Amino acid sequence: MKGGEEKFMSVRVQFCGAAGTVTGSCYWITCPGGQFLVDCGLFQGTKTVRELNYASFPFDVGQIEFVLLTHAHTDHSGLLPKLTKAGFEGRIFATGGSRDLLTYMLPDSGYIQETEVQRLNRRNARRGRPSVSPIYTRADAEVCLSQVHAVEFDRWQTVGDGIRVRFWNAGHILGSALVELEIETGKRQQPTLRLLFSGDIGPDNKLFHRDPEGPKDLDYLFCEATYGDRPRPHISVARRRQELAREVTAALDHGGNLLIPSFAVERTQELLLDLSALMDSGAIAEAPIFLDSPLAIRATKVFESHFDSMEDVPAGRNPFGRDNIHFTETPEESKAIARIRSGAIIMAGSGMCDAGRIRHHLKSHLWRRDSTILFVGYQATGTLGHLLLQGKQQVRIHGREIAVKAVIRKTDSYSAHADQQDLLDWIDNRLPLRKGLFLTHGSDDSRATLQRKLLEAGFADDDIFLPQLDDAMELTGKQGPRKRVSKKRLPPETFAHLDWHNDYAQLVIDLQKALYTATDDRKREAILRDIRKALDE
Repeated sequence: MKGGEEKFMSVRVQFCGAAGTVTGSCYWITCPGGQFLVDCGLFQGTKTVRELNYASFPFDVGQIEFVLLTHAHTDHSGLLPKLTKAGFEGRIFATGGSRDLLTYMLPDSGYIQETEVQRLNRRNARRGRPSVSPIYTRADAEVCLSQVHAVEFDRWQTVGDGIRVRFWNAGHILGSALVELEIETGKRQQPTLRLLFSGDIGPDNKLFHRDPEGPKDLDYLFCEATYGDRPRPHISVARRRQELAREVTAALDHGGNLLIPSFAVERTQELLLDLSALMDSGAIAEAPIFLDSPLAIRATKVFESHFDSMEDVPAGRNPFGRDNIHFTETPEESKAIARIRSGAIIMAGSGMCDAGRIRHHLKSHLWRRDSTILFVGYQATGTLGHLLLQGKQQVRIHGREIAVKAVIRKTDSYSAHADQQDLLDWIDNRLPLRKGLFLTHGSDDSRATLQRKLLEAGFADDDIFLPQLDDAMELTGKQGPRKRVSKKRLPPETFAHLDWHNDYAQLVIDLQKALYTATDDRKREAILRDIRKALDE
């Protein structure tokens, strides 16, 4: 226990992210043995939500002794460098696969934040606005990596005073884990508390990984609910590839390029594996594939180094090594892709289109009627990807209005998350639960739907909890968990709706359209007078 730290006589958890939303995963746990975190992720979504990334942590960073990381996805790991920058000096416990991915993901995240802030500051300078600083830099991320300590699956390890942890396969991405905890409470009636944090749970029969596992007979279960509101048809690999073949063929027959905003880790590698198999079998025509994401390229190399522990990888050859797969790392190589007008498959990050090279490709393709944009993953509310799937006819990218004429498509066949039935089955296999179930990492709608299904399956209403951001719960009370007073950073409804930044961007687009389509200058002047009047009021 750190000097000067208060000794907690109970076990308490505060939900510092991924409560009422699917991003920013972070549990702050206090117990007699000290304070620690499970995950420390980046918030994604509207600008209002993303501003949480710049604010102070809701805990004293200097008192955090260690972090237990479920997996390397940015919404679970992306604020670790900020934590280190703010004074955290402890270990970050993660599996070997997660450690290997973090080696590239965290510096890349720092670099993206630096470049995005540089672009924003150039615009701010022209507008006479103050400059801003990145959340952290590539250098900050490099320092953080020195604190990552690899642990093995299925092996108990003491990580703190009276605190043991065991990592289980979660079947979500390379290295993803469930985190099981045993915490000594100091209480005679219940000396040890057993907790399980799901992180993100993969679906059954996912490429590369075994089905998710986990222990039984727990006190508390903290379970993700990303797709708790929807069952998906369980599609075999063969059927999924047939669906992808139809999308690729239709897109290239349409005359333009196929653009796929793709998450750098796992989703990209699954797509490359399927595209390679489809071209090998002749199900789709040979076409150039451009992987335009330095992070995805490096993550692909990590996958190659872990082939011996993965399922579904063809024996004897590297499916990512086809001659028509081109890894474009430099900015010059990325810009050269813009000269290709048709017949190419372009995969670029980020998957929600909120940063990275995908935004440059969208500027080149959205206004073209022969282009196709294929979404293959979850889109948080307020992100550019979400707006495009909502059918917006114009969007703003880097401060410019872009008309949306391209074909917008989506497939759910590549989800790395368990669906509603997978979650119900997985929770059932964790029973009995002595104290309760917390549904996290999901929208309020998805969690409420999953709760209703669990009640129908026989759960008691007072055994299921749907925490909101910054809720704090004491876990060692005789009557079950008790809610404690905590300071709220955002109201719960913030996560479910577009914010004023989205409204402003749409207003600019609507105003421009109204002015250009007005029949004469008198009507244009009348529109502007009404706006000025509203501003004066």
